[in-house]
Amino acid sequence: MIFSLIHRFLRNKKIYIGSDFPDEFSHSNDTKALMAANMRAKANITPAIGELVQIATEKVQYPDYNNKHGVKAQFGWYRYNTRFGIPIYNEDGELERYNIFSTRMLVRCDADGKCYLYDLVRTKKETSRPHEQ
Repeated sequence: MIFSLIHRFLRNKKIYIGSDFPDEFSHSNDTKALMAANMRAKANITPAIGELVQIATEKVQYPDYNNKHGVKAQFGWYRYNTRFGIPIYNEDGELERYNIFSTRMLVRCDADGKCYLYDLVRTKKETSRPHEQ
C-alpha cells in the first residue's frame, strides 16, 4: 500500500504516502476548484512534498464532518499548514522574485497506527507585500 516514505517526523509521527494520495491530489474537489496560478502552483509542488512536510506547522486534529470519508477517516484526521515559493524569472533568465503560496496538508490516521498524507488543499497565493523602505 505504501509506495513512498516521507523522511520526517511530525510530533513523533512518520507521515507516509499511501496509494490513495496521487488520486486525491490530482482529482479532489479542491483541486478541481483551483484557478490559474494556484492550480499551476499545486501541480509544481510534487517534487517538494518531503520538504513541505518538514516545515509544516499548526497541527490540529479534525473530525470527519458528515461522515464524508467513512472508513478512511474512522481513526481521525490531522491538518497542518505549510508554505512554499515558486521562483519567477525575468526575460534574461535571472531570478526576479518568488511567489509565495500557502497550503493545508490533510493527513489521515489508519487502523495500522500510521499516518498517511491524503491531500494538499486550499492552495492560495499569499498577497501580502513586504514593507517598502
